[in-house]
Amino acid sequence: MTADTEHGADPAARDAHEHSPRTARLEVADGVATLRLDRPKMNALDIATQDLVRELAEEATRRDDVRAVVVYGGEKVFAAGADIKEMREMDHAGMIVRSRALQEAFTAVARIPKPVVAAVTGYALGGGCELALCADFRIAGRGAKLGQPEILLGLIPGAGGTQRLSRLVGPSKAKDLIFTGRQVDADEAHTIGLVDRVVPDAEVYEQAHAWAARLARGPALALRAAKESVDFGLETDIETGLAIERNWFAGLFATEDRETGMRSFVEEGPGKARFR
Repeated sequence: MTADTEHGADPAARDAHEHSPRTARLEVADGVATLRLDRPKMNALDIATQDLVRELAEEATRRDDVRAVVVYGGEKVFAAGADIKEMREMDHAGMIVRSRALQEAFTAVARIPKPVVAAVTGYALGGGCELALCADFRIAGRGAKLGQPEILLGLIPGAGGTQRLSRLVGPSKAKDLIFTGRQVDADEAHTIGLVDRVVPDAEVYEQAHAWAARLARGPALALRAAKESVDFGLETDIETGLAIERNWFAGLFATEDRETGMRSFVEEGPGKARFR
């Protein structure tokens, strides 16, 4: 099996993707990157878009001028899920191959070693909800609708929903959403912990960007250490998690940011350090 087929993209398909319209892009300004979905009307996550999301997430990871990331689908809709017409044409053998690339695309977003904020407007269903789950923080508009409706197609979530949703809201609430396929509005999503803040629809991106910009001014290595300690710690037992935390904590004593932060605290008081 070649690397291309292992990730679910044969050369012909990859060539078609390269010549198709760009359905996502990365916009960077003042340390904040916006990973913007742009596949009208509903930002359906077809294979080309999934692969592009992975590519852009990996770019955001590499770039030193990116200190935080906002994932955004536009003013009307975040992402209404997978492209069902495209998916319907796939057979069992094809999906065995493709499902790995699907998960890897979303995991690339979850593994960005910088703060990631999802700005959720309109529908975030199926793959759209799973993409929002990859963020560290979710800001939703009052008109947002979130859910995992795959059961209504005779399926289950396949881009991380059974795992990330249950870790975020707990297994009982996750099973409620996954077993029924029902949608929840922004207020219920906030109540169960699926989103972290609910704001007027027109303010979603502005507030998400402001939160990301605030974090972008923080100490980059300490933020990475905090994110990886929490994320990897949740995936293991507490003793291993404590070891991850301990190693990162001690390692940060070798950084310039640690010296800057402590010097500023002593000389100016808390919260006034300016990190490079």
